[in-house]
Amino acid sequence: MKTLLKAVQISDGSSPHHKQIKDVLLDNNQLLKVEDHLSEEDSDQIIECKNLILTPGFFDPNVHFGEPGFEDRETISNGLQVAQQSGFSEIALVASTQPVIDHAYVMENLQQKAKNSKVKLHVIPALTHGLKSKDLAELFEMHEYGAIGFSDDDQPIKNTNLLKLALQYTLNFNGLVHSFPVEKDIQGLAQVHESPTSTLLGLKSAPSLAETLQVSRDLAVLEYTGGRLHIPLISTKESVRLIQEAKSKGLDVSCSVSINQLFFTDESLNEFDTNFKLNPPLREKSDQEALIQGVKDGIIDFVTSHHRPMNIEHKFLEFEHAKSGSIGLESYFGAMNKLFGTEKALEVIQQSRKVYGLASTSIEEGERIALNLIDPNIKWNFTKKDILSKSKNAIFMNEELVGKVIQTFY
Repeated sequence: MKTLLKAVQISDGSSPHHKQIKDVLLDNNQLLKVEDHLSEEDSDQIIECKNLILTPGFFDPNVHFGEPGFEDRETISNGLQVAQQSGFSEIALVASTQPVIDHAYVMENLQQKAKNSKVKLHVIPALTHGLKSKDLAELFEMHEYGAIGFSDDDQPIKNTNLLKLALQYTLNFNGLVHSFPVEKDIQGLAQVHESPTSTLLGLKSAPSLAETLQVSRDLAVLEYTGGRLHIPLISTKESVRLIQEAKSKGLDVSCSVSINQLFFTDESLNEFDTNFKLNPPLREKSDQEALIQGVKDGIIDFVTSHHRPMNIEHKFLEFEHAKSGSIGLESYFGAMNKLFGTEKALEVIQQSRKVYGLASTSIEEGERIALNLIDPNIKWNFTKKDILSKSKNAIFMNEELVGKVIQTFY
């Protein structure tokens, strides 16, 4: 079916039509024509796009569903539908499933489950067998099967020599090693960030040192070995500074932050709402400000939804017994747009492709790419009816957001 988008603003830094208002004729997701004015005769559907924006589909490389092993949290099939309706044309699953994604056959099985989806499924399998930080998994074999990186999810690499070996080994095929930034011995059984808020709440806490000590270690190893290192989900102002210094030295390091850390602080914990229990934990206002500035300055490479479904029996508990995590795909663009404004938000959203070496996309005639039609100005409250995921653990519940993906062409 041919769709004519009338007077739509194009937002795509790689397109020759960036920031221009054009008529766009689509056949599903193929761009047939991009011109100032197009006849309506050749189209089956006409969409008046005053104040709407056309942009490439999003990519999020830090997504959890559950399947295999935790299908009660989310399935591959429904999770990919959620991603599509939220504006994501590509996502990458991390390895914390059952069985753990630490062999090529598990990757192949997941890819088979997603073969009929309009959303492309990438996999970031485990760096170590069983996420146990003892032995490296079959990294090259999984790379051959399409792994775009290797990660033990939110389990840190305890053995420093193992990190050294991983960085040296993956040099042979330009693999991307992830290292979650927490020092477990300092974190201990902490539930939240150590701050005046944690003292008032009486919850077990750990200082920012639990993160920054690990970041310092990882960067020192990277400087020795070379290779490519990604530090996911940083949450402290000290981490921003350390990574900025490492980049200025020329180290091949990238990092990400969760939208949750940019939108909320540990003051949100005052009601003991377990939707705000996260790993890494919510930090103080000064950390939040440094993280936002780090995104604006390009020190932080991209912002992830950190979509982590959790079934109700693991969330509807006392705070100290509840598991960490929140869904985030459905609320992602509205939160990013509210924080950064549309132009900067869309620029940042596309940065994750560069980190993982994915093919760039461009809105121009003849291309066949996933596209989002966005209303950047609509204000809306995120409520239960907006949740498409099987799990309902949403940190953005009842928050006012700005901007929404209103249609996708995938």
